[in-house]
Amino acid sequence: MRSCRLRTLALFALGIFFLNRLPAEVTLPAVISSNMVLQQKATPALWGTAGEGKTVTVQTSWNKRTYHVKADASGNWKIHVVTPSFGGPYTIRIAEENTITLEQVLIGDVWLCSGQSNMEMPLAGWGKILNYEQEIANANYPNIRLLQAIHVTSNQPVNDLEVRNSGWDICTPKTVADFSAVAYAFAREIYEKTKIPIGLIHSSWGGTIAEAWTSYETLQRLPDFAAAAQKIKETPGVDRKAFEQLISEWNQKRQAADKGIVNGKAIWAAADLNTADWKTMPVPGHIEDNGLPGFDGAVWFKRSLSIPEHWKEGDLTLSLGPIDDEDITWFNGEQIGATSGWDQERVYTIPARLIKKGNNDLTVRVTDNSGSGGIYGTPAQLFIRNREGQKIELRGNWLYKVPYALKDLPPVPVNPSNPNRPTVLYNAMINPLISYTIKGAIWYQGESNAGRAYQYRELFPAMIRDWRSKFSSGNFPFYFVQLANFMKRADQPGPSAWAELREAQLMTTQLSNTGMATIIDIGDAGDIHPKNKQEVGRRLALIALNKDYKKKNEYSGPRYRTQKINGDRIILGFDHAEGMKALEGKLTGFAIAGADQRFYWADAEISGSTITVKAPEVKQPVAVRYGWADNPEVNLVNGAGLPASPFRTDQWDGVTKAAK
Repeated sequence: MRSCRLRTLALFALGIFFLNRLPAEVTLPAVISSNMVLQQKATPALWGTAGEGKTVTVQTSWNKRTYHVKADASGNWKIHVVTPSFGGPYTIRIAEENTITLEQVLIGDVWLCSGQSNMEMPLAGWGKILNYEQEIANANYPNIRLLQAIHVTSNQPVNDLEVRNSGWDICTPKTVADFSAVAYAFAREIYEKTKIPIGLIHSSWGGTIAEAWTSYETLQRLPDFAAAAQKIKETPGVDRKAFEQLISEWNQKRQAADKGIVNGKAIWAAADLNTADWKTMPVPGHIEDNGLPGFDGAVWFKRSLSIPEHWKEGDLTLSLGPIDDEDITWFNGEQIGATSGWDQERVYTIPARLIKKGNNDLTVRVTDNSGSGGIYGTPAQLFIRNREGQKIELRGNWLYKVPYALKDLPPVPVNPSNPNRPTVLYNAMINPLISYTIKGAIWYQGESNAGRAYQYRELFPAMIRDWRSKFSSGNFPFYFVQLANFMKRADQPGPSAWAELREAQLMTTQLSNTGMATIIDIGDAGDIHPKNKQEVGRRLALIALNKDYKKKNEYSGPRYRTQKINGDRIILGFDHAEGMKALEGKLTGFAIAGADQRFYWADAEISGSTITVKAPEVKQPVAVRYGWADNPEVNLVNGAGLPASPFRTDQWDGVTKAAK
């Protein structure tokens, strides 16, 4: 028995020895696949893994060259190939013990597209941009290629990107529908003007902060973020089970705080509930704009309605549009639907058995976890419809009552996969790309940092320099979108965190090889995700076409340059001022102040490349502001129809100066 065991152990050990000596197949990261675009007139890298010390052969069809590279002790290999001017399609063969053939490879320009939800916003899906159905139907661009990163976080840098469909896609109506609308519009404009194939690497995540997209090394040099970045770096993995237990316990406390539910029964959904102490609120709309400023928590909504007797019997359809963030909906006391997700439209069936003659009761409990909340769609999205298509509109004043606010509960447990932590998106969604040669980057983000706009003045340019220091492409072009107009329009000049964030973005244009697309004219007061993403992409493309593709187009609206005080008026000088005019009527959006820092709406007149600003209330002016509001009423454009960036000539302390 002993000799038998020895022979078995010996054979097992020998098997392990030979297993370890077996050649490993060559593998590639997700970013290197068929259908990809390689940067033209460059030396882009190809890389992957193979057997330790094994020689990998790379053959490129455009120049019929063969390259050889040896894998290191860990099996990693990397080689740089030489690319010509744009063209294709080509093939690349990569071989060791096995052979991988990459087909339909184009040579062109590669752009990295990142940011938060306005960059992520797809043509269809939750985005539904202007004319999205026609846009998708027309999206047959075989020379535009798409690489879609999947949302993932990591406390430490990783080497491979998680992507849709395991690699690059050719732009078709099917593949573009759920892709970034801004990125697609940007690529389409450049391709149509240059015929250069464009590769888009889309790596963004809605609602995220800029520090999440910045590396540990850079954040260590920024005092506001160094400690948090260090803590994340020292935290190994994600303990999902522990978090799930904590969040389960917290949700139990939240449920117990809801006075509308007792012993699991939704007593506030009862059709005969006494609502004498309930208030009214217009629906649709954000709750923060209608009596609950800064609120996060739960709000119960109610309204009664009469179903016409002439409607034929049968189930009815209830449409509530999108609700931010969660809802549970009852009809005559019985639950008919529940949905989680601020971007999901609510469409529920009302069973015929629940419908009564006379008054019927509709109840919706809305849970707003952060930011704006409520039943916020358009009036046309709120209705009850019968089978014949007849509708009852539900817009108008609804009753509402608040059972609890989040501020009254213990803090929400921190999700270890939460993307809004320093470094975690850089680690997982940018670091895997740094060896891939790119032409440049486009960026649309800032909403999530608006409350810390002064901090953004340092953070944003630091992030740009960070990426440039990491990528092999060096000091690549970096073009970004200034925040659009949003929220309720102010009657009088006043402070604005969003204006201060736009100012921080404007300041960042002082960094070399950057550009900013101003979209202060195409936002939406009631929607943080305005639908005209085609124009956003076009304006970004105008910058690239001028700076990188040597076209002679204008790419910026008027930019404030100088101020000269002349008695009771101030004369402002502008760049990009050719054809400067008011889009319609008189100039709007200008305010002027004296040393007391009190601003008044001002009259403004254009003369060539200057604008004279004055107001009867200010006899000795010292400063002018333009478009200084969350949602300013502005109309200054140049001859190209591009809007002026909001600006101010003073340096008085803003509302976000101390925010960290």
